[in-house]
Amino acid sequence: MIRIDGSQGEGGGQILRTALALSACTGKALLIENIRAKRKKPGLMRQHLSCVHATQRICAAKVEGDAISSQTLRFEPGQIKSGDYHFAVGSAGSAMLVLQTVLPQLLLAEGQSQLVLEGGTHNPMSPTFHYINEVFMPVLAKIGFACSCEIEQWGFYPAGGGRVRVTVNPSIADSLKKLDLCSPGRLTSSSVLAAVAKIPWEIAEDECNTIVNAARFEVTQKKAISVDSPGPGNVAMLRLDFEHCPAMFTGFGELGVSRKKVAASVYREANHFYKSSAAIDPHLADQILLPMALAGGGSFTTMEPTEHTRTNMKVIELFLPVSHEFSQIDAKLWKIQISAA
Repeated sequence: MIRIDGSQGEGGGQILRTALALSACTGKALLIENIRAKRKKPGLMRQHLSCVHATQRICAAKVEGDAISSQTLRFEPGQIKSGDYHFAVGSAGSAMLVLQTVLPQLLLAEGQSQLVLEGGTHNPMSPTFHYINEVFMPVLAKIGFACSCEIEQWGFYPAGGGRVRVTVNPSIADSLKKLDLCSPGRLTSSSVLAAVAKIPWEIAEDECNTIVNAARFEVTQKKAISVDSPGPGNVAMLRLDFEHCPAMFTGFGELGVSRKKVAASVYREANHFYKSSAAIDPHLADQILLPMALAGGGSFTTMEPTEHTRTNMKVIELFLPVSHEFSQIDAKLWKIQISAA
């Protein structure tokens, strides 16, 4: 049984999600203690329980400690089964984080799976549906993993109520490739999408215009839309398409935060990334490590690795026979390499 201290590194829910995914993928039992010890409300919240129970269902696991606020979880996986699954977070918790927990397992299953996920689709502190669909999944395809998703209902914090449908195709181990993304290539296009629900459309339009005017590269497309959602919400997303991979930067509107601040949070991060010449943005650097390790490794360039990225890599190495190297190329550019141990 693999024992994990959930207070290590960034000490948040990502340790749990990565450990659950890899426990199911490898068949190795897991005991995690001090879950989310560095958060204001430590222990399992509803969103984390959704990840536990979704993984439990997919691999017929035996579980102890699966309760709200529990800081200890024992997880003994069985065999992964493909199929049709419906998982609801039951709150505004991120459905996309549940997806990232169960996706690696289903990519290794023998047959195709269909998922319906309900909860938040555009949440702060987690990847949005658009990020998953337009950045994460295209890079998964470069490795050889095949999946697709569509949004049926937008869900913003705090009301949630979003709905996403995902198709996951089984992967053939011999067809998986080591990721090699050390150069982004030239910027071929960029686009900004701002969406609002139950608040004035002009807010989205102003965010689009502010981002276009402040970007240090040409933004070739802009779009402001109103969407249906159970509750009010606002998100602005700037996507950069390079020759070899995409990137996306996101800002969320909330009560008391001006539309200019929302836009600024987007274009500042995007400008910083564009200037770095990195191939993969810091958010994807964190998320792509697990699929890379399952495929045997690879390398990419990014900006300075976050604490999330460093912690995630340590958890991965507990389950898989891989090692990593973080090397700084210059002030703004790093290379991350994963190799078979």
